[in-house]
Amino acid sequence: MPFLKSEALQNKNFRKLLLSRIFTTFALQIQAVIVGWQIYKIEPSALLLGLIGLAEAVPAIGASFYSGHLVDTKRPYRVIFFAMLVLLVNSTVLILPSLEALEFSSTQKLWMLFAGVFVSGAARSFISPAIFSLIPQILPKSLLSSASAFSSSTYQLSAILGPALGGLIYGAFGATAAFCVPSLLVVTSLFFLLSFENRIKNISNQLTREPFWLSLKSGLKFTFGHKMMLSTMSLDMFSVLFGGAVAVLPIFADQVFHTGPVGLGVLRAAPAVGSVIVGLCLAFKPLKVLTGKLLMIVIIGFGLATVGFALSTSFAWALLFLALSGAFDGVSMVIRGTFFQIMIPDQMRGRISALNSVFITSSNEIGSFESGVAASFLGLVPSVVFGGVMSVLIVGVVAFLVPGLARTTVDRDGNLHLG
Repeated sequence: MPFLKSEALQNKNFRKLLLSRIFTTFALQIQAVIVGWQIYKIEPSALLLGLIGLAEAVPAIGASFYSGHLVDTKRPYRVIFFAMLVLLVNSTVLILPSLEALEFSSTQKLWMLFAGVFVSGAARSFISPAIFSLIPQILPKSLLSSASAFSSSTYQLSAILGPALGGLIYGAFGATAAFCVPSLLVVTSLFFLLSFENRIKNISNQLTREPFWLSLKSGLKFTFGHKMMLSTMSLDMFSVLFGGAVAVLPIFADQVFHTGPVGLGVLRAAPAVGSVIVGLCLAFKPLKVLTGKLLMIVIIGFGLATVGFALSTSFAWALLFLALSGAFDGVSMVIRGTFFQIMIPDQMRGRISALNSVFITSSNEIGSFESGVAASFLGLVPSVVFGGVMSVLIVGVVAFLVPGLARTTVDRDGNLHLG
């Protein structure tokens, strides 16, 4: 099959890991669209939509400090498996608020939906560092750039299909049918996990068992002592913190474009379309050299595309700018993912990946909270324009404070050259 000509995809364990991640992300994306629309219909408030991000960020950030330690001192496969079981139970429980026969009040439904978001955020904080830790154990260093591109593309592919399908199912069959889909997808993901080779299931990152606080201290010391890695994390965190507009998309779908839940699903999917196209190109034809300068350029592009979306007067232009923002972000994810895989020593992959997920969670979920608050005070369009402009300015600040980042490169053999 032409699709399997990629060296990374020829590894069956890596393929299974990708498939598991596709179905998991698919489930979470569908769930996010349904929960967001349900909450918006119960209480059409921009601030409440922003609180969805905060409800997911708080447990994700809090649990990340322990999840990285657990991955580095236990078997990453087991961490993924048990976190997936939690997601399965949670997605099943989220069906309950949609059942009319149970006659929950609006307040009770809101509490249950936010509780589901909270549990989902906590479970996800264990899955991400465990997957990050397994990939270098499965593939050689020279294939990590391609693996990073495939990993990014599978996430974004799920982000395309998930919101669109979630919106379509919700619009055609109602909330209950839509809420059943994530549970089925998580079961499928677990099937692929169970089919891993025993060698992968038994991988352990280190033989010693450091106490939690000592493990956390050494991870923090490494991260904050590595200027290039810290600046890369910060660049991503602050650009997406201000530039993300996902939280207020239900308002754009309802009040600006008048497209309802189906339109919301398409808007949510648009950034992923651009990201998948770019990601697949980079997966099969990796860049010969990855540079910090290119990372800065694509983040500037992300910010400008966000401004373009906010000022769009038609649904088609909005989709185009969202797709462009996803394309720029897709390149950014590949560069950052490759940098991190090479910079981080094997025995610290879980902890550093977990700390990185704190930055990512801060930028995505807390960014959603920021978007909701900004929209409440500045207005819908001005708040998104402000966020896009801030993303561009952040690049200038990082370039001034850490000039060596622009000169940092990874060559075709996977060797890192610090600026």
